[in-house]
This record gives sequence, structure tokens and C-alpha cells, in this order.
Amino acid sequence: MSLTAGPARVTHLGDARAGQARDLVEAMVDNPAGETSASVYETGRLVGLAPWLPGHDVRVSWLLDRQRADGGWGGPGGYALVPTLSATEALLTVLRRGEQGPAAALARAAHQGLAFLAGALDAGTPPDLPATDLIVPALREAVDRHLAQPPAGLADWAGVRLPLPAGLDPGRLTRVRGLLAAGRPVPEKLAHALEVAGDRARRAAGVRPAEAGAVGASPAATAAWLGRPDPGPALDYLRAVGRRGPVPCASPITVFERAWVLGILTRAGVPLTVPGSLVAELRAAVGVSGAATGPGLPADADTTSVTLYALARLGRPLDVSRLDAYDTGRHFCTWPGEDGASVTTNAHVLDALGQHPAHPGVAATVDRVAGWLVERQEPDGRWSDRWHASAYYATYCVLLALADHAPCVAARAAVERGAGWLLDTQRADGSWGRWGGTAEETAYAVLALAGAGRPGDTRVAAALVRGRRRLSEWDGRADGPALWHDKDLYRPTLIVRAALLAASWSADPTSTGRATP
Repeated sequence: MSLTAGPARVTHLGDARAGQARDLVEAMVDNPAGETSASVYETGRLVGLAPWLPGHDVRVSWLLDRQRADGGWGGPGGYALVPTLSATEALLTVLRRGEQGPAAALARAAHQGLAFLAGALDAGTPPDLPATDLIVPALREAVDRHLAQPPAGLADWAGVRLPLPAGLDPGRLTRVRGLLAAGRPVPEKLAHALEVAGDRARRAAGVRPAEAGAVGASPAATAAWLGRPDPGPALDYLRAVGRRGPVPCASPITVFERAWVLGILTRAGVPLTVPGSLVAELRAAVGVSGAATGPGLPADADTTSVTLYALARLGRPLDVSRLDAYDTGRHFCTWPGEDGASVTTNAHVLDALGQHPAHPGVAATVDRVAGWLVERQEPDGRWSDRWHASAYYATYCVLLALADHAPCVAARAAVERGAGWLLDTQRADGSWGRWGGTAEETAYAVLALAGAGRPGDTRVAAALVRGRRRLSEWDGRADGPALWHDKDLYRPTLIVRAALLAASWSADPTSTGRATP
């Protein structure tokens, strides 16, 4: 049995796009682990922790090939800190082991990485990425140990101690390691970064691989927990995820990928035929406490709300009371005990609640969450968030949630300001982007403006024409910079493809709008 959602009328242009949607659904079925870009941070950790894993030499070469001209690795600005620490420490470890290979090239790359870090670590607090407050102190400590007696070719660095960025306190890392040393379990969410515990991570008390063999859905955490190539599910997982060499930050991401792809496409009105088995698996992933991104990760309000929204759009709704545990009384936390708060999580909660207007208490909660989101709009009209490097993603999430579910005057005014920011920041070539125009960010801006409820606005219409023309030049390609937040920046390939398809679908004059299951 399959479920079909979206408008029935499809033209030759719509046929092609419907085919792309079908390909996306088939890709999710064929590869339930999900598709994400490779991670410099995670690959570097595997180089250091698991030289016995097949593909080790490929991973070392991959790190060397991706070093930037300035000696760093990773994204712009502060986003380079974590991947550069990981890659540099990995190369120092390879040199210390005396592995066969291009020693001069390894030493040169490590030297350039150290020079980059000497400035980057002293440049202020890094971006708010998951576990940065644990990862940076742990890797800085590991690099300092190497420099106490540097490997050959790095004598000039002997005794150098790298600074710790302002605002990062190593005390939390000390406490986590203390819990593990005492044989006490750590919070479930910390399993994703278990590698920061060093030797104490091996077979740590209270930490177990998920059914697929992953610890915290992380290759690095799994390698740290395993310690050596003991046969079993954890080793099988590492061999599978590392079969091509470099590895992603998180795998599997089954629920995250499926929920976001289906939510994006159904919202845009793209016709979908979704296998009943996929929908059943998505429903089964939502437990009493909600849904998790993938096995080995804790349930969270973000994944739960997007999953609930997608299921409702497909005509298979579940009770939204599963979100109650995340309600702080003012806003919704991503998980209990969260440091800070996420505007995109709350926008997604608003979307999920908006599919159940008759549920007891939903109307009042919608008003409260909408008010909280309006208060977090920045003076220029944008929203920013902790799960994505680009304000275009956060603005797209919040603007559509407010436009769809919060008709109050304050929300409407916030939507107008958000649309104004999008109009003001379009680039001359029709694109949008934080550091440069990208297909992904342009798709978010097009979807946000198209859904902002400003029919007849000539400035919006002109911006959409320019944006859609630029998207057509990219021709649906999902390559581009990694912009999503995990331990370093990553790109969830199918989710980005879904956004591009949704934006191009909204440009089709024969499409009838948003999906109605």
C-alpha cells in the first residue's frame, strides 16, 4: 500500500519534477541510513582512533587533499576550528606511529595546521556547534601532548601550548571523564561525542551500540567505544560506514532525513507516492517520548515535530501530545536540559501543532510559541538558529510557520519584516547566501517568499523570478557548501535536494499549491 499526496494535475514540466520526487523517495528506501557529506572532524577522529579499519590510507589522503591554502580545514571563520583541530591531531598521530607514507607531506600539513590553530584558537568563542565545549578542550589537550615531544619534522613546535578560546571551560570535559572513570553513565546525548573521553570511552559503562552497531550514531564515538577491532555489530558498522574512506558526522539519520524530505515536499504541494512501509516505519519511530534523528540518539522535539508534521500531511497523523515533555511553559526545548533554545525547533513545533487545531490546548500553545518566535526576530528581520549556519534556513522555517499558523497582527508584521530582509539581501545574480550565493539558501529564500502571503507584490514577484532563474541554472544540483550544524558543518544531501525541488515546483504555474492529503 502506498500513500499519495499533492495535486493530481501534472504537466510535462511537472512530470519531470514528479520523477525527481519519486527518485528522492526511492533513494530513502534504498539507503535507510541516509546520505550526508563527509566530515573532516569525524574522518580525522577515525584516522587517530582506528588505523586498523579498512580505508585508513584513503582517509589520510583525503584529509591531506582537503587542507585549505591557509592551513585550515572546514568552513569559513570559526567553523574551521573543530575540523582543523581534528585533522591536525590525526596527522600528528600518524607521524608519531611512523606509518609508511609521505612523511614530508604529513609534517608539512601538520605544521600548517598548527600555524592556523595558533591564531584560530585565540580568535574568540567558536560557533555554537554540538559538543564544541567538549571537543575543543579534548583535542587541544591531545595536540599539546604531541608537542611535548613533537614527531620528526616538527621540532620547531616543541613545548608550544595552544591557547583555549575565550568562553570555553575545560571543566565540563573533566566532569564527563570523571563520570566515566567512576563507572557511572553519562547523559544519552553525550554518546554522540563519546570520543572526547579518550581511553575512558572504551566499553564505557551505560553506553551500548544501537541495533545497527553505532554508538551515538557517530563513527568516531563508535571507534572510541570499541577501542580495537573486536568482531561484532560495532565493527560491522564501522566497516560499512567507512567503506569509501571518509565518514559522515552522523549515521544513520533515518528519521531525520525521511521526515524533512517528506515535510518539505508535501508542504510545497509536490505530488508524492510514498510506500506504505516507509510511512509505517516513520510512524513506528515516534515513541512515547517522541522521535530521534536515528538509532543511538535521544528523542528530540525537532525531529518529533517534523515527523508529526510530515505524517499529518500524508494523512497518517499521530497524537501531538508526544511534544508535551518538551514544553517549558514559554517555548519548546529541543531536549530536556538544553543549553539555550532553538527557533527552528519551535517553528517546527508550530507546524506540527497547526495540523491539529482541534486538539485540547493547541490554540493557546500556538499563540504562545508564535509570540516567542516573534520576540526572537532580529532587528533587520531575519532569524538565526543553532542548527544551521545560514539565517536563510532559520528565516524560511519561522516565516512559513508564522504565515501558516499564526494569523495574529504581531506574527503578520514579523512575516512582513522577514520578507523584507529576504528582498533586501538578494544578490545581483538572483541568489541568496551567507558567504556567497548557494542553491540551498536560494531555495529557502524562494520558498519563504512564495509562502509569505504577499500576492500581487511586484517586488516579491520580481525577486522570485530572479531567484528561480538562478535555481534553474544550478539545475537541481545538491552540491555546495556544508551549512548544517553537527560536530562540524555537514550537508544532508537528500534534504537539500528536496528543498531545491520544492522551490522549483513552486515556480510551476500549473502547480496548485501546497499538498492536501
